[in-house]
Amino acid sequence: MKPHVLALAASAALVLPSAALSVPAHAAGTSTAASATAPATVYVAPSGSDSSSGTQAAPFATIQRAVTAVSASTNGGTVVLRGGTYAQRFSLHNVANITVTAAAGEHPVLDGSPLKVPTGRSAMVDIADSTAVAVRGLEITGYRTTDIDAMPIGIYVHGGDTGVTIAADHVHAMGNDNGTLGSMDMNAHGIAAYGDSPTRSITGLTIDGNEVDHLTLGASESVVVNGNVDGWRITGNRIHDNNNIGIDAIGFEPTLPAAYRYTDLNRARNGVISGNTVENIISAGNPAYWSPTGWCNCADGVYVDGGTHIDIAGNTAQADDIGIEVAAENARGAADHVTVEGNAVSDSRYVGITTGGYCDGGQDCGGVQTGQAFANTFTGNTLRNNNTDHDGSPEFLIQFHESGTTITGNTICAAGPGTLLIGTVARSTSGQGDLVDENHYSAAAAGAGTAQWGWHGTTYTGFAAYRAATGLDAHSSFSGTC
Repeated sequence: MKPHVLALAASAALVLPSAALSVPAHAAGTSTAASATAPATVYVAPSGSDSSSGTQAAPFATIQRAVTAVSASTNGGTVVLRGGTYAQRFSLHNVANITVTAAAGEHPVLDGSPLKVPTGRSAMVDIADSTAVAVRGLEITGYRTTDIDAMPIGIYVHGGDTGVTIAADHVHAMGNDNGTLGSMDMNAHGIAAYGDSPTRSITGLTIDGNEVDHLTLGASESVVVNGNVDGWRITGNRIHDNNNIGIDAIGFEPTLPAAYRYTDLNRARNGVISGNTVENIISAGNPAYWSPTGWCNCADGVYVDGGTHIDIAGNTAQADDIGIEVAAENARGAADHVTVEGNAVSDSRYVGITTGGYCDGGQDCGGVQTGQAFANTFTGNTLRNNNTDHDGSPEFLIQFHESGTTITGNTICAAGPGTLLIGTVARSTSGQGDLVDENHYSAAAAGAGTAQWGWHGTTYTGFAAYRAATGLDAHSSFSGTC
């Protein structure tokens, strides 16, 4: 279906600008944090000085200086950023109980446009091997490159972390602008969590209430949890107008060392994706998705690629290439025990919801083999007016290597001409053990006798003919209005 391989640039240690790493010694008698045992509060302002005391009246100039001061407190504390623009990156490495937040009623902006993006992964905010840290209320923008070997990231969580919160931030207008057509080697992220330690998971991660938009992503994703990320929540975010996937939960990539790659340790798992709005996620114009036949409609609003035990509930996916997808790109991988419930999916260019591997290794797929999707549940979702390209693709698409899927209680309306309500591309490798029933169908351009469904590569015209031939949807209903 799509060249969805995530060809990530090689990982590299974060390289912060020297100015951000330099921590001037405290002026004698001015530090309020170095020996404190209570949680500290320090301030940063664009007009501050790193030789000051870090109080509200005498703020620091750099965020890294403030983090260092707060980390000296036994119980951590809060770094408060006054309004204004900061051409700075900062890191929270091996720290605990630290919050970096905007001052009440003020608007701090981390502007990466003056900064050089180094080779490999690098971030405006870098969090690693830390506990109970939070980044709240910051605007992050401008961090971009044309270097195909660089991967700019707005907020990056990696190593082993516990209780990280990323909330109410605005990450936008950044990314990788390399224009090599057809290459999957250019990458960027808005917010990314890479569980790259085989001995310590990222746990208790919360990504909540952020806005992530107008990103140039190449082959990567707006918001992603990848690898050894166990127990996480992506909730209440607005993600829009990006040129690749909105939210992704990934397994079986080379995130962990080779010995662990095909284990459950290397899968985003036990997660929740809920209450998000994901709009205008479109891959047309993204150089990574160019082929001689044209642009691929490949960008998912919400995607589980090899993840397991994930709940996707109450999200709105509108005007994306694909609304929601549960699949596994890696031939040795699978997506399983994913529940997709109560989501509203509309106006997708290609399909509303899809599950199963997008290729089967055959000639039509150029020999590409993808993984399995099994034991997944799709219930109570509303699909309407998907396949706005009107190429005959279905509202709900079942692809290759899929089995044991439950599709019940959904409301599915094919508003466009020629759109199938449910369709499968696979002849024999999908549909085994599936339960499809108690759905309500409608089609604006067709009645019960002319609407179309597909199953095992055969298209059936008419609701009665489809049910009689397949045995599916015995307790489902059809009406002619959406």
